[in-house]
Amino acid sequence: MSARLIFVGVTVFWVTMNVLLWRAEFGARGGDTPVPAQLVWRKILTAPDASSLSVYQKGDRMGYCEFSTGVGQQMAAFEEGKPPSEGFMDRPGYLLRVAGNVSLGDFTNRLKFDGHLQLDRLRQWEELSLRITCRLTVIEIHSLASNQTAHVRMSSEGMSLLEREVTFTDLQSPGALLQVLAGTAVGDFGGALELAGVLPDPAAQRIAWDARRTRVKIGNEAVPVYRLEASLLGHPLIVDVSTLGEILRIQLPGEISARIDEWGKP
Repeated sequence: MSARLIFVGVTVFWVTMNVLLWRAEFGARGGDTPVPAQLVWRKILTAPDASSLSVYQKGDRMGYCEFSTGVGQQMAAFEEGKPPSEGFMDRPGYLLRVAGNVSLGDFTNRLKFDGHLQLDRLRQWEELSLRITCRLTVIEIHSLASNQTAHVRMSSEGMSLLEREVTFTDLQSPGALLQVLAGTAVGDFGGALELAGVLPDPAAQRIAWDARRTRVKIGNEAVPVYRLEASLLGHPLIVDVSTLGEILRIQLPGEISARIDEWGKP
């Protein structure tokens, strides 16, 4: 009798735990569970693996991009089977790198980009560096939050075409920014300045992210993901992230998307 009672007890415990795990996995409201956006961003910034995405516009492949973190780069340097050092997680901040290239419409030359963003422990940005190359032309942008300025340099075949120091105040106004970059050649940018006058105020376009845990179909499987959603100029922004922080898909305005190759496979 006691053996049967033990068997029944173990069976009830197993069934109960599986029901609880199922509820935790799928949640209420059709499987969508709200989560703090900061949790998802922290997952992205500490992802151990790089996110390699193909870039599409209106369904046509136009290039690729790859995101990686400082955590992933450090872990790649560890010996296989050897645990990280005790102070590994007590890092001073976060590092996010992005690299890739895209083709723009009928333009034959591809646009290459490579940059990194350094953040402190509170995920406030400290340094931004970006390099954009198109054939022989190179644009370099470097900014330190402590200086409240951004250094912009454009060169071609080793010769400097433009070099400016832009303040964060100028960055808040499209018209002022174009004037700074144009320098004495403002007249050549008259049309651009008129266009800048009708652009929205960046302060009014601050992005507010909503985050939730949901499930999406990748290949033949429905897998749990974190989804970040926001709106920019009336268009949706969507970022799907794996539970380990790998970026799986990005949906941008203009019918531009970036996603892992497995996303569209049956």
